[in-house]
Amino acid sequence: MVLLQTIVLLALSNVFMTLAWYWHLKGMNDKPWILAALVSWGIALAEYLIQVPANRLGHTQYSVATLKILQEVIALSVFVPVAIWMLKEPVRWDYMWAAACMIAAVFFVFRGQLTAPTAAQTSQVAPAPEVSTPSPEAFTDRG
Repeated sequence: MVLLQTIVLLALSNVFMTLAWYWHLKGMNDKPWILAALVSWGIALAEYLIQVPANRLGHTQYSVATLKILQEVIALSVFVPVAIWMLKEPVRWDYMWAAACMIAAVFFVFRGQLTAPTAAQTSQVAPAPEVSTPSPEAFTDRG
């Protein structure tokens, strides 16, 4: 459930970020760049208000590296339709090969989580060592 919620939030945040980064190329091309930058900054704020909770939620179960790969694939999944339909960019085979590499990256970061550990694997895990807190006397100035 955490993965699904994280994906939905990251997808929504990437819609805002893609619009913040690229919509002005068509929607405000005739306006001063500073105005386009300020409007884009406002849109990006909405993206951050969704992206930060998405990463916090995702990080409860996944590493930062896993979240980053996931985010990049989602970003490309959002960007490609925008580039094709809104910005009228042509699709090239190199883009398809790059997308295949990103899908492979997702496979590799989630590969260890696709199968449940066997009993032999779980029995090989060593218990975490106990950590002791130093006493206040350990921090006194000894001259």
